[in-house]
Amino acid sequence: MQVVTRTDITAFPLLGRGKVRDIYDIDEKTLLIVTTDRMSAFDVIMDEPIPYKGVILNKITLFWMDRFKNIVSNHLVESDVRKFPAALAPWQDVLEGRAVLVKKAKPLPVECIVRGCLTGSGWKDYLATGKLCGYDLPPNLLESAKLEPAIFTPSTKAELGQHDENITLDQAADLIGRETMETVRRIALQIFEAGREYAAGRGILMADTKFEFGFVNGKLVLIDEVMTPDSSRFWPADQYTPGQSQPSFDKQYLRDWLAAQPWNKQPPPPALPADIVEATSRRYRDAYTILTGQPFEA
Repeated sequence: MQVVTRTDITAFPLLGRGKVRDIYDIDEKTLLIVTTDRMSAFDVIMDEPIPYKGVILNKITLFWMDRFKNIVSNHLVESDVRKFPAALAPWQDVLEGRAVLVKKAKPLPVECIVRGCLTGSGWKDYLATGKLCGYDLPPNLLESAKLEPAIFTPSTKAELGQHDENITLDQAADLIGRETMETVRRIALQIFEAGREYAAGRGILMADTKFEFGFVNGKLVLIDEVMTPDSSRFWPADQYTPGQSQPSFDKQYLRDWLAAQPWNKQPPPPALPADIVEATSRRYRDAYTILTGQPFEA
């Protein structure tokens, strides 16, 4: 299996390169999404890849989409590269394990974030305002405190290189309509609670996550990635200690290292030492193995 930082598939038009994914136009109904090993933090793409990270993100997403298909439909068409269009055969080794064919969807212009613990930007918001994205919270909560029940906190969807901004439910309703907002809120919370319960049984505390939804032929579906180490915070439950930041199986380790560097969070990023790359990669592999029960084989 190859380490892939960029794809150049000439058989189909490239629609765009995101922070992690390359997207190609297959036909009027279908996209090819390739999850690379590019690593982004603070909305900046690092110069060094995290080996096999893209495969892990893709496989975890497939795991969750299959698990939640009775809650909400998704955009998946095919994940077996041997069943991809024949024109993609020359790139099969590059695509193996990290690519999917999906239905074209019209994405909602909001990120659907669910918070089960008070951390990240939510913790900063609480310190500054005593609230969390417009929600009133009890006073004197500790960093990493559990939120019961979990809270749905949408955000804007920023362009590449820009920062998402937390918004209220009313602001989200203004963007996507009240009925759609209430629907994605209900589904996002339902998926999160089901995922949090499953992860707890595997020894992981799921602190928060980010979902994306879109419409396919007028039907709301789950799209993009689902509860991966890039879009979620996974904490080892046996080490959970409120009142501080937590050890994790996600890219928070890398964020913490970057935050300690003399860097203004603008390109170019600092070079990642080999031990930081390996430690980050190990956390992603551990997340995959713990969640799916399967060892990761590169």
